[in-house]
Formats: sequence, structure tokens, C-alpha cells
Amino acid sequence: MKIAAVVGSPRGIRSRTRRLAGLVLAGAEEAGAEVDLIELADLQIVPCLACESCSLDGTCVFADDFSAAYDRMLDADGLVFASPVYVDNVSGQMKVFIDRLADAMHYQSFAGKYGCSVATTQVSGGDAVIGYLNHVLNYLGVTTVGGVSVALGDDPEAIDRAESAARELGRRLVLAITDRPRYPDQETEMAENREYFADIVRANRDWRPDEYERWVREGWIREE
Repeated sequence: MKIAAVVGSPRGIRSRTRRLAGLVLAGAEEAGAEVDLIELADLQIVPCLACESCSLDGTCVFADDFSAAYDRMLDADGLVFASPVYVDNVSGQMKVFIDRLADAMHYQSFAGKYGCSVATTQVSGGDAVIGYLNHVLNYLGVTTVGGVSVALGDDPEAIDRAESAARELGRRLVLAITDRPRYPDQETEMAENREYFADIVRANRDWRPDEYERWVREGWIREE
């Protein structure tokens, strides 16, 4: 079993968001998982142009680092999204990455995985960003098991006090992957998303027949 964390802080090794995500991964390791930390600050990822080229064959027009990060996510059984709060939302690095995941949302490439989110903030907005990141995971077809946000203020020990909760979140994620718990509210939301995305899958069936057949096998659309 593998857990991959995508960290959207631009601060690299100095990032407290990175440290918080690392504690979640540490808890996952304690529960027996292999872990992978994907730092967006180390990657060159170009903003989406909404050219819709990916709709034709799933391939982006940009030859940047996105596909490598994407493949590492696909290789994982569980996902952790982590971002600092910047002006009441995720960091620019995280938002650019999320926008590039649009094709994965449309085709539900990560369906069946479990995930969670973490956020850090100076004073406020952490819970809202956790909600947004988990919402994005649901868009991807990922079932979420919660999140941890930390208001740092001027307290150098704020992350230390969150360590227990962060490690527990990692253990909970591993347990969810093993036990496959169901969350009816999330299932309803994801089913509604697929009703919308189904039009895209049908429209592109001649370009992407394998994806169309996968949706038929999963029971998300009826064969036409």
C-alpha cells in the first residue's frame, strides 16, 4: 500500500505545511504503508490554458513536470492534499496543479482511492481550505476521511501540538484503504458529478474508447 502527499507550499524544506503533511505520512508509515511526498515547489508546472486538448487523448500539450506527479498519484492507494492558506484559499502552486487535474476529474481517473487534506494558516481559513481540498478529492472520485488544519500564529510549537492528530489522520487513511468504509453523502455527491462528466465521456467516445468502456464497466453510463 502506498500513500502519496501533494504539498502545495512554495517554501520547500522550510515549509510548515510540508512538515504537517510529513506527520500524516509518518502515521501512515506506522500503519504499514509506503509513502511518497510530492513537492510542487520542486516541479515546473504550467497553468492550464483550457485548450481542451487533453479531452481528445488524455495528453496535455505541455511537456512539463505535471505528468510525473500525476503518475506518482496514480501509483498510490491513498492521497493527501496539503496547502498553506493564501488569501483565504490554497496557494497558487496548488491551484495551478488542481486546474491541471481537470481531465482526471472528467474521467474519474482516481476513483476508488481514499484521501485526506491538511492546511496551515496564520490565523484563519484553515478549515475552509480543508473543505475545499477534500471537495477537489471528491471531484476526482476520491473518498475522504477528514483533515487537519493548524493556525500557526506566532507559536513555534503549533505544529508539534498537532502531531498526534496528524499521525492519527495518516493511520485512519491506511485503515480506510483496508476496510473500505462508505460515506453516503460523498457517494451521492460523486454520483452527481459523474452524471455531469458522463456527457464529456460520451462526446469523446470515438477519441477515447477505452475510457468509455471503463465507464460502462463501472456502471457509470449505459452503453449506447
